Amino acid sequence: MSKMTQEQLADYWQISPRTLEQWRWLGKGPKFLKIGARVLYRQEDVNAYEASQVCQNTSGPLPVEETQ
Repeated sequence: MSKMTQEQLADYWQISPRTLEQWRWLGKGPKFLKIGARVLYRQEDVNAYEASQVCQNTSGPLPVEETQ
């Protein structure tokens, strides 16, 4: 199970680490682990968040297809 720090995820997505901090405060973005003062993102949660953000037009993300 792979985990990323806030800095690693920000670098991966080419966004500011502060953006991830703001998203956590607003309840947006991928799920995360909070262990003490440390914040970690699991790869499966990052993948799920990315899948939920797939868009076909500017109206917003497409509905997530459920697999069984």
